[in-house]
Amino acid sequence: MSRNLPVNAGRIAEDIDALAEITNPGRPWTRRAFSPLFLEGRSYIAARMRAAGLETRIDAAGNLIGKRQGAHSGLGTIMVGSHSDTVPDGGRFDGIAGVVTALEVARALSDQGIELDHDLEIVDFLAEEVSIFGVSCIGSRGMTGQLPEAWLSRVTEGRDLASAIAEVGGDASTLPSQERPDLKGFLELHIEQGPVLENEKKDIGIVTAIAGITRIEIVVEGRADHAGTTPMDSRSDALVAAAQLVLDIRNAAAARAKTPGHFAATVGEFRIEPNAANVVPSKVVLLIDGRAEVRNDMEAFCEWLDAHVIKLALTYGVSIKSPMRVSDNYPTPSDAGLLKTLERACESVGAKHRRMASGAGHDTAWIAKVAPAAMIFVPCKEGRSHSADEWAENDDIALGAAVLFEAVIDMDKSLKQEDA
Repeated sequence: MSRNLPVNAGRIAEDIDALAEITNPGRPWTRRAFSPLFLEGRSYIAARMRAAGLETRIDAAGNLIGKRQGAHSGLGTIMVGSHSDTVPDGGRFDGIAGVVTALEVARALSDQGIELDHDLEIVDFLAEEVSIFGVSCIGSRGMTGQLPEAWLSRVTEGRDLASAIAEVGGDASTLPSQERPDLKGFLELHIEQGPVLENEKKDIGIVTAIAGITRIEIVVEGRADHAGTTPMDSRSDALVAAAQLVLDIRNAAAARAKTPGHFAATVGEFRIEPNAANVVPSKVVLLIDGRAEVRNDMEAFCEWLDAHVIKLALTYGVSIKSPMRVSDNYPTPSDAGLLKTLERACESVGAKHRRMASGAGHDTAWIAKVAPAAMIFVPCKEGRSHSADEWAENDDIALGAAVLFEAVIDMDKSLKQEDA
């Protein structure tokens, strides 16, 4: 890369490589939240924060935070960061790139003698990925008083979530009352986890919204019969109907994905009963994962699904219960002002950019409920993520860090003008 960037690409690579070494040797690159390896990675990050002159602490929700004091106490906080935990066999860059580039922003500001008016906090959120407790975004929910209290009693491996948060330095007893009224804005860098930027040869994706996630359970009931003796035209085969439904869901989602706004629907769980080779399937339970940038798209999809299963049941002689929404989260739009800030930052460093939605969930979605927030994406090879093959070029990550650097300075100046 020939650009003269305000950040140090070598330091970024050094930190990402060092964290990649802290992994389960048999399952690269695994460093799950609440594990000894996770705490080892946290120790490395905390040490690098202190070396950069940041004051480190663990907040009540178990988030690691490095603070750079602003010139004027009480103006509020600009926060930048992501998460350092991984999925099993997860990847070297998912979350990690966001934490390291946030840290590099703080270092670059110090290198250049730039003092912000506002406090700057670099955050490593606890357990953004689905944890051993079966829930995700624990740190960002907890920081902002949005962690369901019932989650704290979830038990796995002989301990509950409240105890696990305490083990990483948090205090679960205070989580219901947590607030961050000082937050003036939040930015997160992340690998795209998709192929769009690479395919379009764009440097940066400016995230317009984080798609809402709706999970829908459908139960198809037929009749168990002998697979060898029951005539083909006398069967009530739950699997045949369910298989057709899967194809129909895929086609309906593909059609809706061609309209403005990100949309996807996937049947990711599929259970058959009695699941025996010589028995006509009597029951199928399937779970749809639906993602929509525009809420009306999800509502329209659900209306289509409700009507479609009735027709399908008549066609195949089975019973299909009304689709049940197991969970239903609305889309989270990015702050309009921060989108413009990020566009100015891209232009400042010469980064080719485009606006795009995130089909994946992120900590930003929870911070955005209490403060202005936005994200940027950097390309990753072939869009691969949540995989040991996940890869992002360091030059691309460094350019993203430069965008963050310029955006933080812009935010600081804009906020000061608003406060004046």
